[in-house]
Amino acid sequence: MRRITWVLAIVVCFSAVLAGCGKKDAAGVVKDLNQVVNKLESYEGSGTMTLHTGDTPQMYKVQVWYMNPSYYRIALTNAQKDITQIVLRNDQGVYVLTPSLNKSFRFQSDWPDNQGQVYLYQTLVRSILSDNTRQFVSDKNSYVFEVAANYNTQSLVRQKIWLSKDGYKPQQVQVSDSSAQVIVEVKFDSFEFGKKFAKKDFDMQENLNTAGSDAQGTLLEVDENGQLVEKPAGTEETGAKSASLPALNESFGVIMPMYVPDGVEQKDTKVIDDSERSSVMLQYDGDYQYTLLESRSLDRAVSLQKGEVVDMGFTFGLLTGDEQQTLTWTQDGIDYRITSDNLPVTEMIKIAASMEEQTGK
Repeated sequence: MRRITWVLAIVVCFSAVLAGCGKKDAAGVVKDLNQVVNKLESYEGSGTMTLHTGDTPQMYKVQVWYMNPSYYRIALTNAQKDITQIVLRNDQGVYVLTPSLNKSFRFQSDWPDNQGQVYLYQTLVRSILSDNTRQFVSDKNSYVFEVAANYNTQSLVRQKIWLSKDGYKPQQVQVSDSSAQVIVEVKFDSFEFGKKFAKKDFDMQENLNTAGSDAQGTLLEVDENGQLVEKPAGTEETGAKSASLPALNESFGVIMPMYVPDGVEQKDTKVIDDSERSSVMLQYDGDYQYTLLESRSLDRAVSLQKGEVVDMGFTFGLLTGDEQQTLTWTQDGIDYRITSDNLPVTEMIKIAASMEEQTGK
């Protein structure tokens, strides 16, 4: 009897070992992810990004292309307005393209190495690898990690990442604030490792041509002094087309931000009307002092300092300056500029986001 009991104990233990075979713990998955990201050659992913920053969730289509060592193409499309903005990184630098306005800004930058992006595979994996306090759950089809968020903003603190058990493909990402409220959510509907790309897929001219515009346009690029200068269409890397814009002196309604930081009030509104375009300047004072300039977008160069790409969620902006910073972006044919010497960039983005749903009066 004792012998039978001993044999049964061995069988039970052996069965438990077999049952555990094939299951991965957090350490095993982390080890695999480190190898995957180090051997990464290319990928293509697409999905939907939802921003829960206002009264109504805003949805955007996201398409991401990557080719080793540092070629990127990210297309962000407003699902409601069907307006697309593209960020490219190639051997010439980083471009922000606005095909509907036929503008291309080029400048030198380490983007996206210097800031994380919620829809980039490298960003997600590195956030998992770098967080030694990571939480891990294995469900039926996914490995789920909860780790610290690192997106250069204090409002986003945690993120939950779903990876497929079949090849560690990203399935879903939820980024939350300090109150555990989901602020940004990305759901991938497709993701393919080893996608075949050519260098021309990341070329500025090729992407503007693909946008299907009809006439010659403008390339704006940073010169050796850090200034943006106009490069005539038809030279070297251009070939951008120009859509017809409203008359430059046509007036437009003021778009008021729905968000104003605590301790701040609007103090003044000035209309600046010149021969080229109408502009409106809103001035704010209080704990933060800043100005918001709204102008009809022009299809030519503007004077800006060299800056960095800022992923604002709903679009891409350009941040310039040191002690006094300016965040510039274009939306629906209007150029916006927030300038301040003490307003944090995170607050600038909140103000910009609160204007995204507004329409000129």
